[in-house]
Amino acid sequence: MKSLNWSRAAVVVVFAVFGLCISTWAVHIPSVQQRTGVSAGTLGSLLLLHGAGALVGMQACGPLINRWGSARISLFGAAAMATTLALPLNAPQPALLGAALLIFGGATGITDVAMNARAVAVEQQVGKPVMSAFHATFSVGSVIGSLLGAATLAVAWGMPSTTALMCGGCLLLVASTAPNLIAVTADPKTEASPGVVSAEPSTKRRRLVLLGALAFLLLLAEGCAMDWSSLHAQEHLGVSNAQGALVFGAFVTAMTVGRFTADMVSARKGAVWVVRYGGAAAVVGLVIVVASPALPLTMIGWVVFGLGLSGTLPQVFSAAGNVAGATGTDFSRVVGCGYVALLAGPAVIGWLSEMVTLNLALLLPLVAVAAAALGARAVGSGGERVDATEVRSSTPNACTQ
Repeated sequence: MKSLNWSRAAVVVVFAVFGLCISTWAVHIPSVQQRTGVSAGTLGSLLLLHGAGALVGMQACGPLINRWGSARISLFGAAAMATTLALPLNAPQPALLGAALLIFGGATGITDVAMNARAVAVEQQVGKPVMSAFHATFSVGSVIGSLLGAATLAVAWGMPSTTALMCGGCLLLVASTAPNLIAVTADPKTEASPGVVSAEPSTKRRRLVLLGALAFLLLLAEGCAMDWSSLHAQEHLGVSNAQGALVFGAFVTAMTVGRFTADMVSARKGAVWVVRYGGAAAVVGLVIVVASPALPLTMIGWVVFGLGLSGTLPQVFSAAGNVAGATGTDFSRVVGCGYVALLAGPAVIGWLSEMVTLNLALLLPLVAVAAAALGARAVGSGGERVDATEVRSSTPNACTQ
């Protein structure tokens, strides 16, 4: 039990480091833009290199997990993120910034896949849903990173000092996980539970495709909310920048709280219930947002949307990691589908807002979460009864090796 607790703690740290690194970069984007002198359009193009690097890293991560195991690769990825974060933060000119973002993006993609795969392995050993709590830790790390970034900017710290604090601190956190993560040489193979016939390859592929589609829909909706909730309030309701920021804060807070509670709901009701009714709640939240004429009601809508959406994606990743016969490469493809949507969704909203209005453009994520709710059965366990209290894999788990 003690070693299992250490395994859970190691995953918590990796998720937190991921959030710290991502939020540190996000907070300092304006400073980097000012130093390099790039326009907003050029900066947007450069940021796509981060996404491209992440997609490459995600696809490369699958074979690495198959060979070395998700524990060691998540350790490597988190250390690489903490190290390569220094590159875009200190890039002196646009070309070097692009190269830095590509490298940092590769580390991001590797870490994203590996830490989720490792979380699935730990969840199997625990025997009950814990995936949402890991994602909540990412949210907490993001908040802490944002606050630290705001503090260093407020006291006018130079970028070298900020880099030393954030990169050095993250590396120390990663180092604390090394004794546990490096000891696990491989992940267990996910088999069907007793009495259930193993899935045929075509059945496995079909289920992975469905889970990839769910990841795409859910992360499209999350990405749209992250990038457009504040601006929507400002444009649609005419509120100030500060009030728009409060709208974004309401959504992020709801996501964090929801992720800390979603595991309890999943344990009682099952993963299908979480995705189905969480998606339905998210639809209701967006309907409120689109129809709202006032800021308080809009904030309520984003809170409802965040609470509903918060527990859905962890169920998809958990299900993908528990598909009988699935490999690290299979898992990386499901995560990659979601990441494509995270990049593409906000861009599509921008294009739609130029043709109609931003308020009407938010019907796109509404449709996405509605479709995800209708497809919730994909996160179930096939022929097995969906019971979140049962152990999802009958084979020994390598978490505590």
